[in-house]
This record gives sequence, C-alpha cells and structure tokens, in this order.
Amino acid sequence: MVLKGLQNRDLKLILFGGKGGVGKTSCAVATAINLSKNFKTLLISTDPAHSISDSLEQNIGFRQQQINNITHLTAIEIAADEAIATYMEQHEAEFRKFFDTTTNLDQEDITQLMNLSIPGIDEIMSFKSILDFIEEGNYDKYVVDAAPTGHTLRLLASPKLLDEWIKVAASIRWKYRYMITSFSGSYQPDDVDTLLLDLKRSVKRIERLLSDNTRCEFIPVCVPEQMAINETQRLLISLKKLTIDVKQIIVNHVMESEEGDFCRRKKAYQINYLKMIDETFGNMTKVYIPMFPEEVKGITALNQLGAYLFDD
Repeated sequence: MVLKGLQNRDLKLILFGGKGGVGKTSCAVATAINLSKNFKTLLISTDPAHSISDSLEQNIGFRQQQINNITHLTAIEIAADEAIATYMEQHEAEFRKFFDTTTNLDQEDITQLMNLSIPGIDEIMSFKSILDFIEEGNYDKYVVDAAPTGHTLRLLASPKLLDEWIKVAASIRWKYRYMITSFSGSYQPDDVDTLLLDLKRSVKRIERLLSDNTRCEFIPVCVPEQMAINETQRLLISLKKLTIDVKQIIVNHVMESEEGDFCRRKKAYQINYLKMIDETFGNMTKVYIPMFPEEVKGITALNQLGAYLFDD
C-alpha cells in the first residue's frame, strides 16, 4: 500500500508525528519532495531538535528557504522563541495597556511580567506561525515535521489552551469595560479588545482546520516495536479526542532481507509486532517501509524513500 489522498487539492495541512527515532522527519521530507512535483509546497519543522536541515543536507533555519535543485519546495524550521519575540514586539503596546488598565501593577512590574515565559506559549506561537503561512496562501501544500508525541499533542491542544487564556483575559477586561461604562455612560472598544478578538478568531480558525478532514490530515509513523506501538495507540486516542482525522499510518524500518544472521533474527523478531500493528490499526491504510542499509539523508535517498511512500 502507498499513501492515499495527499494529491487532493483541498488537502492543505499534512502533519507527521510519532515516537522519537521512528523516522517521521524522513517521511515528512520525502512526502514534501514528492508533493512538490505537482504542488507548491512548504515544509515546516516544529521539532525543537530541527532535523530537516540534516535530512536535506541544507541549512534551513527560521526563514523560508528554497530547497536546492527542487523547484517548488521551500522549508522553514520554526523557532518558537523567535516567533514569541516577534509577536510580543508587534503587540507590546496592547499587552501593556491590558495590564495597565486591569491591574494595579506599575510599569516596572508589567515589564517583568511580560518577560516571563508563559506555559504553553511555545506551542501556541508555533501553531500560529503555521496558520499564518496557510492564510498567506503562498503555497498549495503545508507539510509539518512535528516533534515527538508529547510535544506534538501539546501543539495540537494549544488552541484550547489559548482559548482558556482569552476567556480569562476577556472576563478581566469586561470588569474594566463595566467600570468605564458606569462612569462615562459608554465604552468604545480599543486595540486591546481588537487583539483579544483577533486571537479568538485565530483559535477558531485553527480548530476548524484541524477538525476538517478534507483540509487537514495527521499521519503517524510507527516501527514494529512494542513501545512504539503502545505510544502510537495513545497518540491516536488523543487525536480522536481532538477530533483530528487519521486515515493511514506509516510502518517504518521493516526488515525484509534474510541474508545473514542479524537480518534473519531481526525479521523473526518483527513478525509478531507486524501482526499486532495489523490488528491494532486494522481500519487504517498501512504503508510499510523497509529498513534501509544506510541513513536516509540527501535528495537521492529521500527520493528512494518517497518511491515506497507513493509508488506501488
């Protein structure tokens, strides 16, 4: 079997995730290369380790970088700290006004508060960056190499976390609005209200995108090992709660050769786990990728991997 439906023009966002070390980066990059044959494609890394530079053998970094010798493929490694710094710089005045009008903090206290790292803000800014790219509309396909499972789930759950922050901020802001209205008889929405409203709209757009299985698809990558299967099961349960569609799964590092004692033993070891994968994920399309003798990096090796992902 091969990956199905990724050529559908309505499908915009394709996320690859799974346990660390299962080869999700290679699968994501190989998919982006294949899609770029027919679509203008942006490859995005949200993994703090950022392996797509190593995979492509080209320095990427926190900027959109054209991939050498591939016409319609661009890549970027999202640096959450830079995304946060840029966003806070753009909206510093609104945040200061929010704290100034709704708390008793002085300017020094506000500065210290704004310099604090907010729990979950890395994931929120990473996802907002992805959404901004999609809304700019410069590409046909957006392929995401996500971080290992825990970080990825925090990324996908970040809209709900941000929504809770907005609710608290709006509640505080309502008290300020009530006070102003009581004294002046009216209230005119300002740039702080606009900021909160824009954030709320961003949350709703992300939630709509993630739950729309015609525009978004998550592809887990697994290997025939017990821990990887268990983690993939937990991942699928969490994705279902987030109403994110999963139609197919990549099973990587499958031993096919029987030459030599190591290969025979490895193949025999994997048999039971391959049966477990077939039973556990029975309703999903399963794409089996053989174990490569060498590390998959560079365009030639990635194209070889892509042939297993897309060609019978």
